[in-house]
Formats: sequence, C-alpha cells, structure tokens
Amino acid sequence: MEEQVSKTEFRDAMARVCAPVNVITTNGPAGRGGFTATAMCSVTDEPPTLLVCMNGRSAQCGVFLENHRFCVNVLADDHQELAGYFAGRQADMAARYAAAEWVDMPSGSQALAGAMVSFDCRLTEARLVGTHHIFIGQVIGIRARADGNALLYFDRNYINVPTQVGSFGG
Repeated sequence: MEEQVSKTEFRDAMARVCAPVNVITTNGPAGRGGFTATAMCSVTDEPPTLLVCMNGRSAQCGVFLENHRFCVNVLADDHQELAGYFAGRQADMAARYAAAEWVDMPSGSQALAGAMVSFDCRLTEARLVGTHHIFIGQVIGIRARADGNALLYFDRNYINVPTQVGSFGG
C-alpha cells in the first residue's frame, strides 16, 4: 500500500521550487480583483493559453469567475511590496491598485505598467481541484518590457535574479 504524503511535507517540498511571482488581476461586471500567485504556467501555444491556480476559499474567486477574464502580471524585482499587498497584506482592493500604475488591456483587465510581461486572458475553463480553482485562459493580449530583473519566490522568501545569469552549455 502506498503511503500518503502529508500536507506539511508537500508544502515544505514545494517551498524548494523556485517560481516567478505574479499578480493576477481582473476587471469586469463583478468589479476589480487581484491576488498574488506563483502557480502559473503556459499550457499550449495553439492557441496561446495559460493556467493559474487560485485558492477556492478566496473571497475573490467569484469576481474572477463572473468576470471571465484575468491578466497575469509577472513581477519585476522592484515589485516586492506590491506582491505583499496583493497577497493580503493590504485588504482594501482600491488601495492595492492605488499602489502602482496600471494599463487597460483589450479584455478590460488591467496590466501592471512595470511588469516584466503581462498576459491578458479570456477565461475559457475553471475547475475546482481539491482546495484550488484552476483557471485556464486564452491569451488575447501581451505587454512586455525589454529590461529588468524578475522577482522570484524560493524557500518562502523573495529572491532577485539578474536577467543574464548564463546559459546551459550551449
């Protein structure tokens, strides 16, 4: 019989996985929302599609589901304070948005003006798996900057890595 992995053991192991820090935003009929997440990745490029995971207990789940759109903003190293705000350090949504400059995207969601890259998405599927919703979004717009260093999360801390860190022996 296979042994079960405990929640604590799993969370401790996942803390050892380095990931980019993202602020996920939405704006639409249900209003503005936003949260910080590291659980984001590409799904396919035909059509360009991303997935994002959001805790199902979040009060904002309904906002994202009703708006049917979201924008993934990959943060730069100078966005650490903003990441904390959208992670819940700032409860008031208007105050979260007031802490940065935003650009309207084709879907109506807002992109962080200084993000490394922003992916504007139309929500095509949402599925609850365990404690989290998996949002699948077709990318309908992209904004990117040519410079800057990404903000990463590793071992329960923010870390900064220079853009040019070398290559894999090529």
